[in-house]
Amino acid sequence: MIQTLRRFPNPRLTGLGGGLFCAGLMFTLGFLVSLLFGSSLTVYGVLFVPVSVLTAVWMRRGDLLTAPIIVPIAFATGLVPVADSSGGTSGRLMGLFTALATQAGWLYAGTLAAGIIALVRRIRLVRSRSR
Repeated sequence: MIQTLRRFPNPRLTGLGGGLFCAGLMFTLGFLVSLLFGSSLTVYGVLFVPVSVLTAVWMRRGDLLTAPIIVPIAFATGLVPVADSSGGTSGRLMGLFTALATQAGWLYAGTLAAGIIALVRRIRLVRSRSR
């Protein structure tokens, strides 16, 4: 069992690296969702939660508190290809704002998951340093 866990990747991302990872992955997933599922915002939201968890788990110890900040920005970045884009620039912006408003539950769930993971990891780090 332990050998199986050691085969999984265990990168440590800096704050900038975590932001690039999360935003790039969400933009790619948003593009794939728009191609495969016809811009389904629910599928996009469901995919957002594990990405936010991975981002929080893979953050470096010193940059842990940036994870809950990075994740909502990446959510909005990934919505660009998924949101309704009819009617030029104003239509694209309106579709983006509408998608942000209607998918706030997924945004909150992913941000909360990243925040709880970062907070628990930070508490464990402080406790281990005090020993």
